[in-house]
Amino acid sequence: MQSAIAPRIDLISDTVTRPSSDMRQAMAQAEVGDEQRGEDPSTNLLCARVAAMLGKEAALFLPSGVMCNQISILVHCRPGDEIFADESAHIVGSEAGGPAVLAGAMVHALAGRHGIFTAQQIADRIRPRKRNTPRARLVVLEQTVNRGGGGVWPLARVMEIAELAQSHSMAVHMDGARLLNAVVASGVPAQRYAEYCDTVWIDLSKGLGCPVGAVLAGSAEVIEQAWLWKHRLGGALRQSGVLAAAGLYALDHNIERLAEDHANARLFADRVAGLPGVKLDSDGVQTNLVFLDVRGTGFTAQELSAKLLRQGIRIGAESTYRLRAVTHMDVSKAQVEEAADALAAALE
Repeated sequence: MQSAIAPRIDLISDTVTRPSSDMRQAMAQAEVGDEQRGEDPSTNLLCARVAAMLGKEAALFLPSGVMCNQISILVHCRPGDEIFADESAHIVGSEAGGPAVLAGAMVHALAGRHGIFTAQQIADRIRPRKRNTPRARLVVLEQTVNRGGGGVWPLARVMEIAELAQSHSMAVHMDGARLLNAVVASGVPAQRYAEYCDTVWIDLSKGLGCPVGAVLAGSAEVIEQAWLWKHRLGGALRQSGVLAAAGLYALDHNIERLAEDHANARLFADRVAGLPGVKLDSDGVQTNLVFLDVRGTGFTAQELSAKLLRQGIRIGAESTYRLRAVTHMDVSKAQVEEAADALAAALE
């Protein structure tokens, strides 16, 4: 629902970032063609660059990360197949039941620690192959873990899960909505994470500051199948180079600066975690997401969010007592400090 007051400081999500003037200029000057026919040079270049970054044979430009996830599920699964994912995963709670509606697949939700589960948790739940049991077909890892507090999947854990998946003829898909945040935070190259995944994508419209878009990568065979689903779902585009140019600009200018968002998130957390009744709802701040448990304040998250919004500061209420603040390129250090001070005042 659109707020009545336009926020001065918007920490609701990193999806609220707006393209900079330089990015808009790059978009205006983009070489374009018909993407559906493979004739858009800017889109082709973006896909080639992302494929190389992730160490994959091919890549596909798509309008959204949700479409990346759903097309990957459609490629990997058949009706009745079983998907393993954390109970907090985006495909479970934020994609309108897409796996069931589109692929006819079931999601077996695992109770990971802050969104990160183990290979053993999967192994314990794989059903014996019988005529009347669903086929375990896909494991989905969300990097970073959104509702788990922005945590980064350790590479060793990804490797263990990939080894188990391969031994059971399952594919691994990485929901890379904030993969590049994980790369900057951990120092692990994107290609290393992607090495253990059959499909993986990066979002352009969050911390990278693009107005729209995501890029899905995988083998040439997988991406060819993904093209089929892209057409079926209405995702084929025309002169998409205008959008792809924003992605190219972001790859050149906006990856390393994600560290600033992480620093601002830690700053915000440090300033509010000591407030009466407020505590961090995770093992710490690793990237640009800060979750706060406000149960002990005497206010609900919705009440605090409304108080802050009246001051032009927007922070999301995730549940009755859980607030989520997300730092991004359109929020400065000074604004993060102001938001922290405003939360302190709201508790008085």
